Amino acid sequence: MIRRRSEGRKEHRGRSARAVALLLLGAALAGLAGGCSTTRGLESTYADPEVDLSLVQTVAVLPFVNLTSDDRAGERVRDVFSTMLQATGAVYVVPPGEVTKAVNRLRVGKSDEPAPEDVTAIGSAVKADVVVTGVVREYGQVRSGNSTANAIAVSVKLFATESGKVIWSGASTAGGVTASDRFFGGGGEPMELVTEDALRDLIDRIYK
Repeated sequence: MIRRRSEGRKEHRGRSARAVALLLLGAALAGLAGGCSTTRGLESTYADPEVDLSLVQTVAVLPFVNLTSDDRAGERVRDVFSTMLQATGAVYVVPPGEVTKAVNRLRVGKSDEPAPEDVTAIGSAVKADVVVTGVVREYGQVRSGNSTANAIAVSVKLFATESGKVIWSGASTAGGVTASDRFFGGGGEPMELVTEDALRDLIDRIYK
């Protein structure tokens, strides 16, 4: 049977529309499965059930360990974390200069797992109840396909200066290339907003 030309065109358009829809759906699923999407608080959190963090008054934030290619990532993230923690009004954060002097004087190496005696010594030197360490694992632009966006992955630990033991630990990620970035372009959020997003998630969980 010979179909009319108009009927053939209608059927062709229908098939084309279905093909485009399937391609878009496949791309969306690939965008969600591949690359880095905006996420927060993916890793587990540990909190010592016997410690009431609301009683902590003074905190010393040590220099963060930097595992990224950006030489200043650790310093930047530490500064933002300290500022945001101070802004909560829940604790007093020892000025970073005082902490650095104490660390250098005590010859404590940069680590996210200092020895208990080092934690106690630092706490005594700067009169802090808690010592905070951090690790920056990702900081800056990430690529997925033809799209790029800023992303961060950071973890922190809180140590009681009396015992030198970990009383809280958590990790957070934020930023990355989303499905929307793939379809409509755009480079995601600025690095400072991505950083604040991840750190706010951590601080919120500390005082949860």
